[in-house]
Amino acid sequence: MPAPAQTAYFVDGYHGGVYGHYPTNFTAFIVESLRTHPVWKINFEIEPATWDWVCTNEPGPYQELKQFAADQSAGGRVEFINPAYAQSYLWNISGECVIQQLARGMSKIREHFTNAAFTTYSSEEPCFTSALPGILGSFGFKNAVLKNPNTCWGGYTRAHGGELVNWVGPDGTAILTVPRYGIESLHPGSTWETIANANSPDYIRAAFSAQIQHPVGMCIQDAGWRYGPWLKPGSDVYDPTEVTTWRNYFQNVAVQKTADDWHFSQEDVQVSLVWGAQVLQRIAQEARRAENRVVTAEKMAALAGVYRQAAWPEAPLDEAWRTLMLSQHHDCWIVPYNGGRNHTWADKVARWTENTVQRSDEIIRQSAEAFAGESNSNAPFQLRVFNTLGMARTGIACVALPENWRGEPLVRDRAGQAVPSQVASTDQGAKELLFVARLPALGYATFKLESTGKSAVPRPLAFVAKDGATVLENDLYRLELDPVQGGTIRSLILKEQGNRQLVDGASARRFNELRGYFFEAGKFHSTADGPAEIEIVENGPVRARVRIRGQLASNAVTQVITLMRGQRRIDFGARIDWHDSPGIGENYEQSAGYQPADDHKAFYDERCKLLALFPINLPEQKIYKNAPFDVTQSRLTDTFFSTWSGIKNNVLLSWVDVFDSKRQAGLALFSDHTTSYAHGTNDPLGLTLQYSGIGLWGFHYSLRGPTEVNYALVPHVGNWEQAALWAENDAWNEPVNTVFSESETAPEFASRSLLSFDRDGWEVPAMRLENGKVYIRLFNASQEAAQRNLTYDGPLAKAELVQLNDKLICEIPVTKDAAGRAHLALTLPPFGVGTLRITP
Repeated sequence: MPAPAQTAYFVDGYHGGVYGHYPTNFTAFIVESLRTHPVWKINFEIEPATWDWVCTNEPGPYQELKQFAADQSAGGRVEFINPAYAQSYLWNISGECVIQQLARGMSKIREHFTNAAFTTYSSEEPCFTSALPGILGSFGFKNAVLKNPNTCWGGYTRAHGGELVNWVGPDGTAILTVPRYGIESLHPGSTWETIANANSPDYIRAAFSAQIQHPVGMCIQDAGWRYGPWLKPGSDVYDPTEVTTWRNYFQNVAVQKTADDWHFSQEDVQVSLVWGAQVLQRIAQEARRAENRVVTAEKMAALAGVYRQAAWPEAPLDEAWRTLMLSQHHDCWIVPYNGGRNHTWADKVARWTENTVQRSDEIIRQSAEAFAGESNSNAPFQLRVFNTLGMARTGIACVALPENWRGEPLVRDRAGQAVPSQVASTDQGAKELLFVARLPALGYATFKLESTGKSAVPRPLAFVAKDGATVLENDLYRLELDPVQGGTIRSLILKEQGNRQLVDGASARRFNELRGYFFEAGKFHSTADGPAEIEIVENGPVRARVRIRGQLASNAVTQVITLMRGQRRIDFGARIDWHDSPGIGENYEQSAGYQPADDHKAFYDERCKLLALFPINLPEQKIYKNAPFDVTQSRLTDTFFSTWSGIKNNVLLSWVDVFDSKRQAGLALFSDHTTSYAHGTNDPLGLTLQYSGIGLWGFHYSLRGPTEVNYALVPHVGNWEQAALWAENDAWNEPVNTVFSESETAPEFASRSLLSFDRDGWEVPAMRLENGKVYIRLFNASQEAAQRNLTYDGPLAKAELVQLNDKLICEIPVTKDAAGRAHLALTLPPFGVGTLRITP
């Protein structure tokens, strides 16, 4: 009698929700299918807000489903596997947004399923990022899954290992994980599946041959599919296959440990979208703007709460976070055109993010006004400048001058010393005051504003050289713009390193040229193809701006370059006024017609897209790029690919850095939105600006209106960590907030710093008040385990380090100085995230 065959396992369930896809009466279908198939088990990746809708619209099936889900043990039939509020990809948003997606999603699920247990993270889409092990572990998750076998349109993780791996995150945290097996190849004739999507006999036999004792496949079906169990008797399925929840698989089936420690890089998340498509670009910009404003609003509200006992704006903040999270839904990014006229995902993102920004701006305004005190018309004008970063900074403050202002403004710091300032005109014709503000960490400083009859002759930051080049120069850099070749940068001098020239003059490409392949014309076009008009539009001791007007093919291009006093960042704005919708990118598929299963896709090839190019005079270049709570040194020889099966992670989340370790110099590129970058041995660093052509599912990603993109460059000495690039990018995302005050401020309250560190290198991604306590998120943005001595200048009875699920890790000893400030010491691992809970 033959020996019984080894058992294989399969994970089934549903994915989607009320925002994506969850049809009426679908809950009734689920519970009926559970009754009809007693051995069937399901894993839910359902948008948590869906249960609000189900409770109202399907009350009977809702109650039955709650009964099925009541058993959250390994023997139960229902597991919640991805509680993220809006099923974000995660790799395209900030680390704090990853935390909020999970925290707010779990809270919403528990409103309906009070005993819901979250032990396994798994997703039907490639919703993975390298820092997840530490985040998941801090929420109490025990296991994770790196498979997404049936929905790989946006990508997949790198194939690696066998039955289990220890997925090790950048902070050293490991979580026991089912990987996409080394034998789990991409499905032939498909661009959305791996061979694990239906437990075919070939897949299971290959797994057994690879010594995988308990092979498992997976398909988390789209909500709305009415197949019931995904695997059908009589189909091409390995027998015997047992359907399981992930919790049961990890606890009762799989081997219980592994020696395979996989130090998972962000480049192991092999993902790609239609980068450069105007619709996706706008979505990413809107989401980034909203993200920056809501975290600023929370910190401002927390400062007002601690120092002015202002009420915590819980309801507006919750709503601001809700709509931000919805804008991060993966469907917004991969199917932006779905939904019909005025109801596409792109339309909804515009509305959602505008709601977030409006609510956040109102909270910022109210929080700043909480510090104003009683108005006193005899008091001098005061300018209170708020810094929401966890580090002291010198920033450029900006505030509108009153319409009736007379004379030249003079700004003095608290010591009475005049600080550099200038008056500039806005695009609307109003006058605004700019001044250099030295600010404490996570707090504010107060400046006095006086009116003088005359002002000193300012030392400008811009001028036109004898040879016709326009020059921008501060104490850090000198830039020369060439009007003959499209206003491109012919020289960029880094003064800090002996006047190092960063422009590669031997390159065939020009520095800051915009260049792309216009396939209908059959040629590359560049802004460097012809001359440009360069105008100095603002020139003072604090800020200088030049406007460059040129052409790209027959389309008008306007670039604005801004240089500020003492600021390491050089800001760029580019606007392209398209007079039609030219095709830009690789021409493959454009006329032949889109075939979903075709491995080769035009929108992958960055070499033909419109790029802002930066040939850098550093011979031995290495690429570093940030990810949520991580920085990755790239292992790629180049970023170029043109097939779904050949995806490389060329994602630019916030910044990418080119560094030459021999010369100890580098150049970082910041972007105002998540996009892609280009780089190779013989190809300069490039920022993807535009693709126009056929994209996923045959949609034509056309150009509608102008393209507007902001980016920045930071030349630097030392590597990304020594150059504090993470903090520099935070400063770009969270500019200082300045308000007028007509009340006299007591000297002891003219400047306050709620939290400061004895050394730079740690960031404060978030701060909020909850249940009478102050929660401060800390991030060690460095490659070493480091202790910091913290000073907290607010009411403090107890300080604790807690997990993301609010469970106590340890109480932190506190000492107080004569001024009543609290001092405590804390250690975080490299790229470690900690949450400080302060009891006033």
